[in-house]
Amino acid sequence: MVGGAISRRVPFLLAVAAGLLFFGGTAVAQGVVVKMATLLPQGSAWHTALQEMASQWQQASAGRVTVRIYPGGVAGDDGDVVRKMRLGTLDAGLLTTAGLGDIDRSIYALELPMGYASYEELDFVLDKMEPVLEKQYADKGFVLLGWADAGWVRFFSKSPVRTPDDLKGLKLFTWAGDDPAVELWKAAGFHPVPLPSTEISTALQTGLVSALPTTPQAALLLQWYTHAKYMCEARWAVLLAGLVITKATWDKVPADARPALLKSAREAGRTLGSLTRGAEAGNIDAMVKHGLTVVPVDAAALEAWHRAAEAAYPKLRGDFVPAPAFDEALKVRDEYRKSQAVKAAS
Repeated sequence: MVGGAISRRVPFLLAVAAGLLFFGGTAVAQGVVVKMATLLPQGSAWHTALQEMASQWQQASAGRVTVRIYPGGVAGDDGDVVRKMRLGTLDAGLLTTAGLGDIDRSIYALELPMGYASYEELDFVLDKMEPVLEKQYADKGFVLLGWADAGWVRFFSKSPVRTPDDLKGLKLFTWAGDDPAVELWKAAGFHPVPLPSTEISTALQTGLVSALPTTPQAALLLQWYTHAKYMCEARWAVLLAGLVITKATWDKVPADARPALLKSAREAGRTLGSLTRGAEAGNIDAMVKHGLTVVPVDAAALEAWHRAAEAAYPKLRGDFVPAPAFDEALKVRDEYRKSQAVKAAS
């Protein structure tokens, strides 16, 4: 009797088990939610590009991957985002070099002050160094999905800055938590004030900070220029950005969907970079129309900026940027410059 009851229930139990496996597996596959944070303001063109990528991920994965974007620094600045990614409360982020450097400082070789004369130089170096950089991030538990850039960093300030000496008299914003950068600024005679990037507006309004290195795009989007109405014309460095996801989350993404998602992320990075590069002149013009003053830099002043930057290179190498990455970046840059000189001479 008992045996008969059990035998009659076996097909039912097998059917239930099969259903659980089928529906459970589907739920897991459909339940990959990628929580992605960024400092980009909601409604900006960059934010829109990320939303388009999120939609493409959902379509390319047949609904198995959903991206939730947390814009405008609601999850904190880049350092906070990286920390939360390590804890597992966030999965991904569009990070500037401030956040990327929290994972691996080799990225700073692409942001050497006065180190690159053009986007073409930077693109050439990044292309050569990308495989090594991707491996270094992978070794630390992160997958680099795509690159972008936020434009040329200039110094925005409350009073005119034409030379490095002018900047030394001001209170300069630096990213909180990056002690090597703070020490480098101090050693060069500047007055850094480390703060979270989410506090820049308040710091400018209260006078806690009177100058900051940032891009025209960021200054316009975040309205920082309304409190720092002077922009030095000299281009300090390109602010790179990277779309990063934790390896733990990436491994949950169905393997058959990963190539399409990676392609979409790389295309989004190129779109973001194109938006930046194409809009820079217009961003500056828009700020000038609303009270920004561009401080011109002549040849002598530009040379002073180069001297100030290059004087810090011995300290940058090793203390701020790992020596192998520093050396490789300058080697590749110089190779590019030589190749261009040969072309120009021929």
